[in-house]
Amino acid sequence: MQISKLIERINNGEDSFTQFKRETITIKELAKEFVAFLNAKGGIVIFGVDDKTGKILGLSFEEVEKLGQEIGNCANENVKPPFHPIVENVLVEEKRLVVVHIPKGVSKPYATSSGDYYIKSSSDKKKISQDELRRLFSESKRVYADEELVYGSSVNDLDTTLFYKFLEKDNITIYEEIKNNKLYLAQVLENLELLRDNQLTLAGNLIFGINPQKFNKSFYIDCCYFDGNDIFVDKYISKKTINGNFLTMFNNSLNFLKSSLKSTQSGADFNSPSVLEIDERVLNELIVNALVHRDYYINSSIKIFIFHNRVEIISPGKLTDSLTVEKIKNGISIHRNPILNSICKNVLPYSGYGSGIKRALNIDPTIEFVNDIEMEQFKCIIKRDDEKLGDKLGDKLGDKLGDKLSKLTKNRKLILNAIGNNSSVTIAELSQIVGISTTAIENNIKYLKENDLLKRVGSDIAGSWEIIR
Repeated sequence: MQISKLIERINNGEDSFTQFKRETITIKELAKEFVAFLNAKGGIVIFGVDDKTGKILGLSFEEVEKLGQEIGNCANENVKPPFHPIVENVLVEEKRLVVVHIPKGVSKPYATSSGDYYIKSSSDKKKISQDELRRLFSESKRVYADEELVYGSSVNDLDTTLFYKFLEKDNITIYEEIKNNKLYLAQVLENLELLRDNQLTLAGNLIFGINPQKFNKSFYIDCCYFDGNDIFVDKYISKKTINGNFLTMFNNSLNFLKSSLKSTQSGADFNSPSVLEIDERVLNELIVNALVHRDYYINSSIKIFIFHNRVEIISPGKLTDSLTVEKIKNGISIHRNPILNSICKNVLPYSGYGSGIKRALNIDPTIEFVNDIEMEQFKCIIKRDDEKLGDKLGDKLGDKLGDKLSKLTKNRKLILNAIGNNSSVTIAELSQIVGISTTAIENNIKYLKENDLLKRVGSDIAGSWEIIR
């Protein structure tokens, strides 16, 4: 490692990829550090740097010699399976440092010789939970969560009516052969990896189970409409726990959103259809994305949270493998749950081509995606109408209006937005645009004038509006 790069890492402090050690440590503690890095993304341990202050203190010649032997012995005898670290002896500011490079493990999970499993957690390490351990085993053996057996289940726990409806759409020939007793149901289920050893797989239970939560209690959808803009408010407007198979959970969670979000008149005519404040196609894509692509090695529910200014759809599990937010925005996908991906094409409004996120962004470019590695979750944030309108006004009118815009009601924002588009707009036209009476428009304009946000230039007939910036 270049000296300049090493100094830069030291100056940046400890993180998930960098650990400091003031001096040599016991073999047992060294093994824990190695195992934590191997089970994560790899990293370096720098000996001779104070782990509290980041000050370069250095090691004696004897300490460097002793450390070299201990590192090799520890990697071979105290880490299971063994690995081969790269060790550098570096002179920085005339002080000796030992830099140990630990790769990302290729034979996960790794353990200490005493059988303890660790993983990096920010700049520290933690013992691995059973769920994390199963995920590490799945990474090494390529065992997918959706193909794991649901113990205690059987073909009797399958909703055959729902499955036959799927099969009729997916493969009419196979469907007819089952109906004519030329094929056994169990055989077809096994071929589709929905049944194995006379037990449902996770995919079979989640998509076609009569009562999936009987066996997989954590795999449901939690919906809550908070009366505010964070989860710490004292009140909620409505909430619901949604159980059932995939199709039931999709439909019921979509209905919860549609009944909670505002719908507005799409045109000036009283009989014009209503339009949901968040495009229903966006909600479809993001709910399906959560169901199909979440991490089923994490025993937690999907969360759908509605706030006054946004909707959040939160999936357990960070993005898999090498995926990033930018990659999924560009339509790149890696299938975490290949059976779900395959079967859901004929169960949910889902193409399976990795294009759902991109389609949602084409409809609403303001959607925000957060890949929270520390919290092990993926979050989709969709702004509600008032928030979007405030953003549009801010872009149009500039930042000088400051907090004034954020404190306005939706109707007053709509009035300003309409005036920004047409400074000659009439009271009657504003009434049609905003959807309130002319008297209400006049009262709102009076408020905007009194608060130095709007003024009239010229006469009432021939004049125009001017937004005060």
